[in-house]
Amino acid sequence: MFTGIVQSTAKIASIAHDTNLTRYTIDMPIQLVEGLTLGASVSINGACQTVVAINGTLVSFDAIAETLRCTTIPTFQNGQRVNIERSAKLGDEIGGHLLSGHIIGTGTMSNIIHLSSEQCVLTIQCNPEWIKYILFKGYIALNGVSLTVQEVFDEHFCVHLIPETLRITTFGQAKEGEHLNIEIDSQTQAIVDTVERVLASRKL
Repeated sequence: MFTGIVQSTAKIASIAHDTNLTRYTIDMPIQLVEGLTLGASVSINGACQTVVAINGTLVSFDAIAETLRCTTIPTFQNGQRVNIERSAKLGDEIGGHLLSGHIIGTGTMSNIIHLSSEQCVLTIQCNPEWIKYILFKGYIALNGVSLTVQEVFDEHFCVHLIPETLRITTFGQAKEGEHLNIEIDSQTQAIVDTVERVLASRKL
């Protein structure tokens, strides 16, 4: 599990794309490598990935077909920076909200409004079928960052980014048209899906 509080960004040191497998290595900050072991889970731009090799600060991961289908990993490039979060430990403070790292799909940053040099509003275009899970003042995770939804429309929603988020995540260099990983709040999804099933059964 993760909390959506990104600990750092890190650079992709190498990457090899294949049809059903992408193997890539990230040069992680030394403090995030301490205690890291093979098989551990790390959130890479919000996607839960398993450590397959460690060589100093170089940490490698494999992304298989299903992960490639629903995330932005197929677009990763050498030198690109990504958001990093180590998995949460029992007793850790939950500063954001609980995340599984299971991405529902990708969205597009269709508009970026800079309210000042330290604040901005992102408009995210997404699959209209997901909007029922995205609620005003509800939780959403974008590229692994826990955020609060500010506005919801038929096919898009908006979030506000504070200076600390812009400083410590890749959103500080975000550009319109970029794709990002979306993880909706699992509790909201469970409630909505359950209510829909109950209402559907009552119509039979």
